[in-house]
Amino acid sequence: MNTAAAPVPLRLGLVGSPNSGKTTLFNALTGLRAKVGNYPGVTVERREGSATFEGRRSVVIDLPGSYSLSPVSPDEEVVVRVLDGKLNGAPQALAVVADANTLERSLLMLAQILHREIPTCLVLTMTDEFRARGGRLDIPRLERALGIPVIGVVGHRGIGIAKLRRLFAKPEDWSRPHVMPPEEVHARAGWVESILEHVLTRHPGRSRKSDAIDRIVLHPVIGPLLFAAVMVAFFQLIFAWAQPAMDFIDAGVTALGNFVHTQLPAGLFADFLADGLIAGVGSVIIFVPQIALLFTLLYFLQDIGYMARAAFVIDRVMAGVGLEGRAFVSLLSSYACAVPGIMATRTIPSPRHRLVTILVAPLMTCSARLPVYALLIGAFVPAVSVAGPFGLQGLVLLALYLIGSLTALLVASVLTRTLLQEDAMPFYMELPPYRMPTATLLIGQVWRSTWAFLRRAGTIILAVSIVLWCLLTFPQRPAPPDASPAEASRYAIEHSFAGQAGHAIEPLIAPLGFDWKIGIGLVASLAAREVIVATLAQIYAATDEDASLRAAVQNDIDPRTGQKVFDAPTVASLLVFFIFALQCMSTLAVMRRETNSWRWPAFAFSYLLVLAYAASFGAHQIVGRLLG
Repeated sequence: MNTAAAPVPLRLGLVGSPNSGKTTLFNALTGLRAKVGNYPGVTVERREGSATFEGRRSVVIDLPGSYSLSPVSPDEEVVVRVLDGKLNGAPQALAVVADANTLERSLLMLAQILHREIPTCLVLTMTDEFRARGGRLDIPRLERALGIPVIGVVGHRGIGIAKLRRLFAKPEDWSRPHVMPPEEVHARAGWVESILEHVLTRHPGRSRKSDAIDRIVLHPVIGPLLFAAVMVAFFQLIFAWAQPAMDFIDAGVTALGNFVHTQLPAGLFADFLADGLIAGVGSVIIFVPQIALLFTLLYFLQDIGYMARAAFVIDRVMAGVGLEGRAFVSLLSSYACAVPGIMATRTIPSPRHRLVTILVAPLMTCSARLPVYALLIGAFVPAVSVAGPFGLQGLVLLALYLIGSLTALLVASVLTRTLLQEDAMPFYMELPPYRMPTATLLIGQVWRSTWAFLRRAGTIILAVSIVLWCLLTFPQRPAPPDASPAEASRYAIEHSFAGQAGHAIEPLIAPLGFDWKIGIGLVASLAAREVIVATLAQIYAATDEDASLRAAVQNDIDPRTGQKVFDAPTVASLLVFFIFALQCMSTLAVMRRETNSWRWPAFAFSYLLVLAYAASFGAHQIVGRLLG
């Protein structure tokens, strides 16, 4: 019997500056398809993936982008801690990933890495772009000058990857530098300059295409106007393109619920399947087309390089509130989800600016709010054109996003001038050339984000739907003998555990125009914002199984008053409440992890709840008075 232990996998670290192509290379080596963005600051924590190089099992570590081993921000501290072996073991070999177009920057960091005396190689990325811009580099001569292996690749096209795999199979055979580069900063710069003079026979020229576009995109007047136009088109397309697919899924969910009711014997089991699981989870899945379109547009703008420019344009605005462009990158990530947005604050050098960004990130409209907005806007805002191609529904959605974003800037301004005052630090961010993403890359990114949303629907929302069904079903109390079926269903829900809880909090939320049914949804949505859609779907499915959720909320009449439950003031109030309230346990948990305290998550939850209540009350009063 062979009792020999299996060989310990090689730990290979990928190190490089932001936007150097590390994550693209990581994906090519491991097949994990980590998120790739064409702007600095995407990788904010290390990723590990398994790979096999010529039969040798390995663990590839994708480290955060870093300019130096002298850390000035939390993400750069992660790099140093990994290299020191303080996070799950030190790498046994390193691949310094360098953009061939900005080689000087990477050689400065390489000089620091070589002093650690770890087997190291240099991987030059984007060599196709380097040649297209007229650059000429003698790679064999560079290899001899450095004394380490050097190889050029084009990661997203797979060029050079096979050769790189063969190289990674035996890092113990890599050559080592005979003479270490100097440690003193100025001497190190001279060392880099002398190497480049020796190996770089022609510097790459500037990209004429990028320069021509940047003259428009970065113009102090045209740039902000273009950004505004892009955002308007962004939200118009979310409604215009996704609606047919949403209607198709909506009809399918309704038909499936009806099928269960007709095929199974009447009773608790049929009600559980149709009104609990199908209505609850299905009501959220309906919005997958909009979620997928949101991610498609967002990733496309990132991958072509526009969002890096937007960070520079918005930096002028960020400076006005005491922050900087790096905070914009974090807030931009929060449009997809506040969790990665908060984690992306690790690229911000200033601890106080980082904390301010964390505290305002939940105000950015994440994808979890989109089902709530889409339901209410689709049900109560007419699908009419306001001016040419601009529809009212898209403009209302844009307004909700703008209110959240502008409030985030206002709150940041208050915090940076009061509780968390600190001088601004210089902002630098390299502008990548414009690149058209490959279809495989774009589809992969959209699929992973959409699948994450579906997993959420299949875990959190499913679990909450099951619990809610039980709370809406029990205890079972017989309705009055003369009650109609609809009245009997309403009576049963009102006297259920959930109904009793809704009535208990109704006095607190009545000033906002909310009844007990909305109250149940607000409590349930503390787990995740979109759960309110699943909650309302279950409530209305129990009273009218044939109606879609949109039709149900449009036609719901309060028997106590004879008035519509969702009138214009209530709809406006509910939309405003969801702009501000922090209803996401995952966000609070990551806040706790990033701030190492429950103090700041509690502060964020409290101030946003107060803000949500006050703004919601104001919206209800204003709209009510305007409409008489």
